[in-house]
Amino acid sequence: MAIYMRFPNGLKKVFTMSYDDGVRQDRRLIEILDRYGIKATFNINSGIFEAAADYERQDGRMSAEEIKALFENSPHEVAVHGLEHAYDHVLHSNCMANEILEDRKNIEKLTGRIVRGMAYPFGTFNDRLVECLKACGIVYSRTVISTEGFPMPSDWLRLEPTCHHSNEKIFELCDRFIDSDPRLTEMFYVWGHSYEFDNNTEFNSWEHIERVAEKMSGHEDIWYATNIEIYDYIKAYENLIIATDYSKIYNPSAIDVWVRKGNWCDGDIYCVKAGETLVLN
Repeated sequence: MAIYMRFPNGLKKVFTMSYDDGVRQDRRLIEILDRYGIKATFNINSGIFEAAADYERQDGRMSAEEIKALFENSPHEVAVHGLEHAYDHVLHSNCMANEILEDRKNIEKLTGRIVRGMAYPFGTFNDRLVECLKACGIVYSRTVISTEGFPMPSDWLRLEPTCHHSNEKIFELCDRFIDSDPRLTEMFYVWGHSYEFDNNTEFNSWEHIERVAEKMSGHEDIWYATNIEIYDYIKAYENLIIATDYSKIYNPSAIDVWVRKGNWCDGDIYCVKAGETLVLN
């Protein structure tokens, strides 16, 4: 007998996406994601917002005003990607901290949100950068190391996605995830850059990402969430206070948490309301 985590409404699967650089194509991507009810995290370099004269570049970044308008009331998350998209891991410690803190400060001012997530510029990182992120209030950071599977994160500051959207196995992975009935929780995580869809190749086109979104949407057994929503939910679960005989669970967080009480393959589902103590059967 034990207590196991479930996602909201007792679900076992979560799907999330992450896109980098704050480029103009993000607007079209968000229209697609919104149409299919999918949430994503967008990682922004606030020190190199695009000037109007450079706007026609394929990977041209949005202006600060466009970022503000796009995300101010959006269900999608906005996160850090380094102030100027530098190779943060090789910088002097002062510069490293500035790249993270100034980007975080700028994004918070633009969006009115508290920003705590990140994706590593160029996917590069080391232990020194990880320690810097902790000091800067960053709670997770995505790498570019693909698992091609659905494991739950074991190290939030070295967060490994399932795959890039151009991975040739992506539809096989979609089918595996959709058809699965896991005993424990699983996460499917897709990342990329939205300017890549202008390449118009088999796995890098607007038709491709719309197929992915359509295929993954509307499944009642999948939770659609941003990176920070997943992080906060899992931390709320980890902070539950459970009686030694599993008869009571106290939830000190502000998030309702679903759990399963039973053995590794079966059991009853419960919702432990925020701030309440639940007596279990």
